[in-house]
Amino acid sequence: MADGRTDRLPSLAGELAAKKPALIVTVTAQATAAAAKAAPSTPIVQAQGADPVISGFAASLARPGGMITGLSNITADLTEKYLELLLAAAPKVKRVGFLADSKNLTIASLRKAAQRSAAQHSVEARFAEVASPVELEIAISRLANAGAQALVVMSSPLLAAERRHILKLALAHRWPVISSSSAWPRDGALLSYGIDNLANHRRAAYYVDRILKGAKAGNLPIEQPMRVELAINLKTAKALGLTIPQEMLLRANRVIE
Repeated sequence: MADGRTDRLPSLAGELAAKKPALIVTVTAQATAAAAKAAPSTPIVQAQGADPVISGFAASLARPGGMITGLSNITADLTEKYLELLLAAAPKVKRVGFLADSKNLTIASLRKAAQRSAAQHSVEARFAEVASPVELEIAISRLANAGAQALVVMSSPLLAAERRHILKLALAHRWPVISSSSAWPRDGALLSYGIDNLANHRRAAYYVDRILKGAKAGNLPIEQPMRVELAINLKTAKALGLTIPQEMLLRANRVIE
């Protein structure tokens, strides 16, 4: 396990490749990239991670080609929904900070998605990128100085590993926070909107089974998840003086009280 430390992935992938596995299962785009470099002739099933086409792992979703297949976590599509949900819960917000991992392989597409959403909802977007945990406090301070009133944390293993640290910094500014995993509102964020990771991992078993039975990874279409979950932390909403609309509560898969 890299625990969000992407710098450890090449060595971990090298150790794994040395064992000559029949296939490799990965859970982030960075892990997929490291595994593909360390074991270029080994089939790889991405259980979750950024779009393999945008990341350069596959020719297309329908016909991947090469040695990589599996599932995408549609992060760019989800990023466009973050502001819609955030503004439904906090309609007075006019300036939103976006925190991103600069090493994310799809950061350009995520930023474009955020910019489209900001333009659509007539809010000002402020961006900060980090490459390591030590940069977080400076990044949050930069967003605060730029007048941010809320925070969108873009999907990233690094940022997920630093979730509690980020929330402590953000909530000190009384910012409502939204990100991709339900672990965020469990730890104090206002909202999350993202794929059901467990469902993705279960579906990855289908790919593993097919490949072990002789199918070529490049011939198996890459799937996008069908199930997306909304989680809301009502305790955080109350602390921030926000009232969550009833229709939003009815849409939620998880409500934390």
